[in-house]
Amino acid sequence: MFPTRTRVFVVLLAVMLVVPLAVGPAAGAGATAVTDESPATSPDGLQPAASETAAPATPPIAAQTDDRPENPTTSETIGYVDGYWYDDSLPVDDRDGAHVPEDELQAVVYRSMARVETIRERTFETTPDVDVITREEFQNDTGALFGNITERDELLENVRYEALFMVDRERDAVEAYKELYGGSVAGYYEPSTDQIVLVSNDLESVEVNENTLAHELVHALQDQLFGLEDFDRSTTNKDAAVNGLVEGDASFVDQQYAERCQAEWTCLVPETDQPDQDGISWGQYFSMFMPYDEGPDFVEHVYDEGGWAAVDARYEDDIPASASEIIHPGTDREPIDFDIEDRSTEKWSPLAINDTVSRLTMGEGTIVSMFADGTVTGEPSVLSSNEFLTYSGDIQYDQPISDGWAGGELVVYTTDAETVEESGFVWQTEWTDADDASEFRDGYLDLLSLHDAEPVDGVQNTLRIEEAYPGSYAIEQDGSTVTIVRAPSTAELSEIREGTAPDGSHTIDHNIFGGEGSESSDGESESGDDSAAGGGDAGGDPIPGFGVLAAVIGTLLAVAVRHRR
Repeated sequence: MFPTRTRVFVVLLAVMLVVPLAVGPAAGAGATAVTDESPATSPDGLQPAASETAAPATPPIAAQTDDRPENPTTSETIGYVDGYWYDDSLPVDDRDGAHVPEDELQAVVYRSMARVETIRERTFETTPDVDVITREEFQNDTGALFGNITERDELLENVRYEALFMVDRERDAVEAYKELYGGSVAGYYEPSTDQIVLVSNDLESVEVNENTLAHELVHALQDQLFGLEDFDRSTTNKDAAVNGLVEGDASFVDQQYAERCQAEWTCLVPETDQPDQDGISWGQYFSMFMPYDEGPDFVEHVYDEGGWAAVDARYEDDIPASASEIIHPGTDREPIDFDIEDRSTEKWSPLAINDTVSRLTMGEGTIVSMFADGTVTGEPSVLSSNEFLTYSGDIQYDQPISDGWAGGELVVYTTDAETVEESGFVWQTEWTDADDASEFRDGYLDLLSLHDAEPVDGVQNTLRIEEAYPGSYAIEQDGSTVTIVRAPSTAELSEIREGTAPDGSHTIDHNIFGGEGSESSDGESESGDDSAAGGGDAGGDPIPGFGVLAAVIGTLLAVAVRHRR
């Protein structure tokens, strides 16, 4: 996410709780989806119904009890690590809870490694170090994970998330991003040190979540086999694409791990506390969560075509190039090259970091998250919760409003002051055809309308916002290309991009300009359906369990923090 001075790359698995999407008379008082961390017990202690957990198409794995070699080795025997087989019993299995004394932790690690090998059908080369720290330690050290974030980095992120209407002017986008981690990270793997860190509330009584450990062990295995630091994560879109494979693989494995824990293995599954959800930026959450929701389906699609060998080949020969490839498995969605021409006056210049203009590429996952930002809290959003969220707890990232994305770039502009008050941006996106471009354009106009944008008289296709996301916004469509320009004032739009916001009447057919396109001014569409720019659950009856936010959706992902733009 952040362009940092240090090339820190940390994969984090941050576990959050589940929104009870299916609570209703037929489901009982709390039908749940399952967190990634717990196959058997949800945070409220309920057992998941079979219909609520979609089982991946995984192969049956034959038990190795009868054909085990007499002299197994860690490097060559799948399911065996340093004296421990995948189905060995451990003293901790017979105790209440998931408490693991320090002197017994290594045995749990070895057995979990053997179990990961059994599912992933590859052997570890080395054993990663596993450390346990307190949550307080992790919260104090969170800033270090993001490297040295400069004032220009912060400005870039603040303008980016204002362009996406995810974090408003009154809040710092970097701090909002960090707050997604502090109280909910269960563990992470750091490739630079080959270390797994587990976060525990109490070092005197450490609880180990075996699914969290297994997930991070998959990352260690990936790093040993393919080198996780070698992949190109230079843009948000590329980062989401790589994470779709890396996190999709780990999540695909830990789904199977969880099923084995339910069916045949004894596993350590602690109870979990509900994290504080105040102030969560849901647009940021959805954007980060995409690889963890869509990634397992992507990896399963690859697996179905050729087994684990096909998955391995994607690391070696065919890394996904775009978030769209993850959202639409089986498609080739290489984004087109983009380089916005600078047409600014001397007063304005593109924001440069390390003497390089910062060019942000935000792909389909980020765009659909922008349109879904208010769906959880019931606030107005372009996509309704019925469109974006299902009763089974799945998130629908494949949406018509964003699935035609073919490429794009956002460049932040500033004056010499380099403040968010004296900033703007040019965001240009390319779509597969003019119809897809129009759908995105109208969606962004709907978003502007939800934030009380008012048309500027006598200036073509230009709107003004005074609160929360202040500035003047000009929208232009040329065939399959949509260009959005924001400046502090209407007059400064053409200073940031020459030719923007010419005098004249509005030419875009949208209700915000008094036209008939998109939604009408009372929130209803031309057909009378109120499913879009009225927000929240406008598409019909609210999803049972929504309204007051009682819990967070799903598992909060792992994230890579590295130099990117």
